[in-house]
Formats: sequence, structure tokens, C-alpha cells
Amino acid sequence: MKTLLLGDFSPTATTNPLFREKKIDTLFTDTLSLFEGNDINLVNFECAITDEETVIDKFGPGLHCCEEVAEVLKEVGVNACALSNNHIFDFGKKGFYNTIRVLEQNGMSLTGYGENETDSRRDLVVEKDGEKIAFVNVCEHEYSYALENRCGCRPFDPFDTMEDIRKAKESADRVIVLYHGGKEQCEYPSPRLMKACRAMVKNGADVVLCQHSHCIGAYECYEGAHILYGQGNYHFVHNSKHANWYSALAVKYDTRTHEIEFIPLQMLDEGIGFAKGELAESIMDGFAKRSASLSDGTWIEGWRAFCEEKREPYTKVLQNAFKEDSTPKQNHRFAHYLDCEAHTDVWRELFKTANHTNEL
Repeated sequence: MKTLLLGDFSPTATTNPLFREKKIDTLFTDTLSLFEGNDINLVNFECAITDEETVIDKFGPGLHCCEEVAEVLKEVGVNACALSNNHIFDFGKKGFYNTIRVLEQNGMSLTGYGENETDSRRDLVVEKDGEKIAFVNVCEHEYSYALENRCGCRPFDPFDTMEDIRKAKESADRVIVLYHGGKEQCEYPSPRLMKACRAMVKNGADVVLCQHSHCIGAYECYEGAHILYGQGNYHFVHNSKHANWYSALAVKYDTRTHEIEFIPLQMLDEGIGFAKGELAESIMDGFAKRSASLSDGTWIEGWRAFCEEKREPYTKVLQNAFKEDSTPKQNHRFAHYLDCEAHTDVWRELFKTANHTNEL
């Protein structure tokens, strides 16, 4: 099967009116050709379809869009959505269920969610012409994830996820893991993330795509499988202070040949387009250099430098929590950083235990 796998998709204040008016040419420009000739066109749907305005108790923005978004996606050729991410539950159960309803009404195959944690561990399985492909869609613990007694998206678990991948591989020809995690704006994986993705491969994954970081990271072919540590945004038109927000990779993967292709995209004022010329060369050159650093081991320098830049805000989170005069918000932030794998990855890098220097 031929698959098109796309990163973070979320209409914004700029693009939501254009989706409502179905200005497809403005929103997608020359990239509409991406959807042609594929069996599966999948996006990471990172928002709620709702008119609600009350956001759950969380850090970060509440992302939502109009119902016409699903109609536009259907019209351009999208037929599958991954829902396991940190924004699908931004407007609680009402927004969560409405999103599922609208997407299903528009013929989308959905994955990465459930009525509870156990129910969420269901794969999307696609069969065609004697071939069987399984999608395992998980997210780190940054809100939205299902609990034992509450609906939500499928959480990553270092034990359960590996078991799920092994089971999927028992009957599927290919297993594609969509992992929503990694540190935002970091172009390198953390040591934990690299170990986790490689473990997924050892348990049967043929492709592992890490999304959520909002930037292009690095790629490695590990034991014959494809791992992309950071796909970048797909359609997320936003005025960001981070330069790496404005470029992304579309991924084309042929399940029969096992060939993978990375296509550079750029954000435009009101949509997206193919990156061309010097911009495309710059995007792919940087991607190649970071990918090479995974082989020679120098990637760790990039990871450590990124963490060091975050030392002050992370120190403040530790210093401000659970004192006599601490606010509930300060305590909540500490708990959130402890809950989320990407945040604890930075903590462990910055605040090492004595075990790292003990030699007696």
C-alpha cells in the first residue's frame, strides 16, 4: 500500500475562517498533489471540533476548529486521522466526542482513542490486496490521555506499548507507530526517546514517526526500520518565535517496497506549500546533518545544549512548587512536568543525581 503520513494538523485563527469558507486552493496551494495515488492519507488531527470556549485545566492553548474542517479534509483526500495527542481533549468530553462524531460522519478511519485506557489500545488495521497494515498511535502524558475510568487518547507506556506492537506484528505485514511526543522545538531526540523508539523497532515496528515537537528532527534506519525523530507541523499556520516552526516533512511510505520519502513543506501566510529552491535545500541539508549526528554520536551535544537553554525555567518550576506560599498553579505545573515524559527528560539531563559522579 502507498501511504501519506502527515504531522500536526490544527486550524488557527488565521486559517479556520478559510476552512469554513472551504478555500482549498489557498489553504493547500500546490500540495494537493500529495494526496493523489495513495491508499492511505493520514493526518495527526491535533485539535477538537467544537464551538465550546471553556478549556480544561491545563497549561498551553486550547485548540479547536469548525466542523467544515472535516469536510475539507475529506475533499482533498484525507481518509484517516490519528487522535492520540495532547490537544484532542482540550474541551473535555463534549469536544472529544463531537470530534469523533464529525470525523466519522466524513468517512475518516480513526485511531488513538478510547472510552478508557484499555479500550484506547486498539490499532487501526487496513487490509487491501492481501496486505495488512497496523497503525499504533500513542502519546506522551501531557493531558488528553485516557484513564482507567475516563475516555481519552491512547497513552504511551514503556511496557504496554511494546506488547501492543508485538501483538500487531503477529498478524500485520507492516506496523507503523505514530508517537506523539518529544520536547517541543528540540531538533534532537532525548536519550530516553531514542531508546524507546529503537525498542519499538525491536518489538516489530517497521516505521516510527515522532510528532508533536513542531520542528523537523533527525532520521535513522535502525535494524532495517525507519525512525523519524520529529516530523514538524503539517498544517498549523501560527506566528511563532521559533524559526523551525515554519517547515515540515510530508512522509510517503510504500508498505510493499519499504521505501520511505521525505518531502519538505513550508508554512505560508494562509496555508502551506512545497518548499522549493534554496529553502528546500536548506531544510534537507539541515535534516541530513542532524541525521548524520545520530550515527556518529554527536546528536547528544545538540540535546544537551537545548536542555541547558531551558535551565532557568525548569529551575523555577522546582523552586516555586509546594512552598507555604506556592499557588495551586505552581504546584500544578510541577505535577505536570513530572507527569510528562518530555519534561522529565529535560529534568534528568539538567539535574543529575550523585550516581553520575560516584566512583568510590
